[in-house]
Amino acid sequence: MAKCDVCQKDTFFGRKIRITRSQISRRALSQQQPNVHKVKVVVEGTPKSINVCTRCLRSGLVKRA
Repeated sequence: MAKCDVCQKDTFFGRKIRITRSQISRRALSQQQPNVHKVKVVVEGTPKSINVCTRCLRSGLVKRA
């Protein structure tokens, strides 16, 4: 999966805890991807296509072409 070119957000890991009937918790690693879209933005006066996460789009860190 792609990385955000603005804030460098990338894949992150966590633990998924599953509790069974005997209340013994089983742990497994889970991998989550950021919500990244390829959009055309204005970079130094020219339109360019880059990968941007939705948080950067919402907060107005990039200007769409």
